[in-house]
Amino acid sequence: MDGKYLTGTLLTIPSPEIAEILAKSGFDWLFIDLEHSSISLQTAQLMVQAASPQSYCVIRCPANDEAWINRCLDTGADGIIIPQVKTQKEAEYAAHFAKYAPVGGRSVGISRAHGYGMRFNEYMERANEDTALIIQCEHIEAIYDLPSILQVTGIDCVFVGPYDLSASMNKTGQLKDAEVVDSIESIRKMASESNMPLGIFGTAPEFVKAYKHQGFGLLAVNSDTLMLSRSAKDILQNLQNGPTAKT
Repeated sequence: MDGKYLTGTLLTIPSPEIAEILAKSGFDWLFIDLEHSSISLQTAQLMVQAASPQSYCVIRCPANDEAWINRCLDTGADGIIIPQVKTQKEAEYAAHFAKYAPVGGRSVGISRAHGYGMRFNEYMERANEDTALIIQCEHIEAIYDLPSILQVTGIDCVFVGPYDLSASMNKTGQLKDAEVVDSIESIRKMASESNMPLGIFGTAPEFVKAYKHQGFGLLAVNSDTLMLSRSAKDILQNLQNGPTAKT
């Protein structure tokens, strides 16, 4: 990311229209979540198509699984996020199946990513460089093995999941707890020493902004559902509490 940062948001509603609206609203990237939503792979591909070229689209796979890695990348997404990577072995597995030979062992097929065959050679030449593999560091066990994880070839970014991380410490949602804050700082220091780009998610802009100033470059703030519910509540509150129009 060359010292810059990208601001995105989390999508959990299976709607290409919402993806298109948020892309046109100015988000740099969209985090399409197949782990914690009812979004199907077909809908995820439609969301990628709707958001392009205004926003980069990254799909979170439901699991660190060869088939899901192949299928999510074949949609033409700009990258994938692998949840709950706790060990070097798990990181190596993801990297192997996310990158084509000679870097890895990604299966070769003809899909939307390849222009349905019309851009096959062009895509194959650039895919390892142009598609991002982002692994999530979201468990206390992952921090213990992070120095080894950071040495795995093919990883493009480490993304902190603060809610799962806090839950793994029996402090669910306590993101201001000193131990949780210290754990995120440990991740930041180790990644910085390895020149590994970092990302993080937060429901509040203030939370994410603080980490932006600490060098986190891939930022995901809020989600489609939270934005919708908060906007609806604000509208209703303003309507109920605002001045009565004169007749």
